[in-house]
Amino acid sequence: MKVAVAQFEPTGTVSDNQTVITRMTAAAAGAGAGLIVFPEEAMLSADHVDTPLVEAAAAAWPGFVAHLSAVAREHGVAVIAGGYEADATTPDLPYNSLVAVDADGTVLATYRKMHLYDAFSYQESRRVLRGDAGPCVVRIGDFNVGLVNCYDIRFPEFTRTLVEMGADLLSVSAAWVRGPLKEDHWATLLRSRAIENTCWVVASSLVSDDCIGMSMTVDPLGVVRGALGEEREGLLLVDIDQERLDEARTRLPVLRNRRIFIQGR
Repeated sequence: MKVAVAQFEPTGTVSDNQTVITRMTAAAAGAGAGLIVFPEEAMLSADHVDTPLVEAAAAAWPGFVAHLSAVAREHGVAVIAGGYEADATTPDLPYNSLVAVDADGTVLATYRKMHLYDAFSYQESRRVLRGDAGPCVVRIGDFNVGLVNCYDIRFPEFTRTLVEMGADLLSVSAAWVRGPLKEDHWATLLRSRAIENTCWVVASSLVSDDCIGMSMTVDPLGVVRGALGEEREGLLLVDIDQERLDEARTRLPVLRNRRIFIQGR
């Protein structure tokens, strides 16, 4: 399957971001992609909205999901993208959510971010609610895709749980903030999660004055198959295959060789 990784700079205007999503999805479809992965905050940038984030999310979320569904169906490409989810049950803060849509427009799942970025002097928990529904795996084409939202990637037990649930591809949507060592952490964490789980990793980070971009794809033996830099809009296309996955898990059978397992699974 060919996978597209979309990197762009979201604004505070949902319609403008949806225009970019439509254009990049069409380009991915034209290149033969079966899946396109967009970054966290693809719906809107929380730093660029004029109203309280929960109000902006409540107004935009249903239409955003409907738009992703329509674009996926029109172009025959599965889509994963991040946005802010709110409704009458979330009056104070929204969720930071990822939505996965199949190529026929069916919404496969919504994952609410479990690990909020309360680190490096930032407090994401002041902006959004913590998701408590658990990790999420969806079937796209021939792959079981685990949904990972930015800071989640720093928790190996989280991605290992996704793999125990059957994931052989980790889809990472991020707004990876710039800072000392942060670029190195990003690349190291993506390769580590691929190597320790012998799975594909497809990672999209938005790019802005505050976020690094550097979207990439890593194979199950930790080889970077493609990467972007700081392009304000870029599309990375990489072929992923089951053969490389099978080869990695035969040559490096860490999932069979381990002796400590997560309790209750």
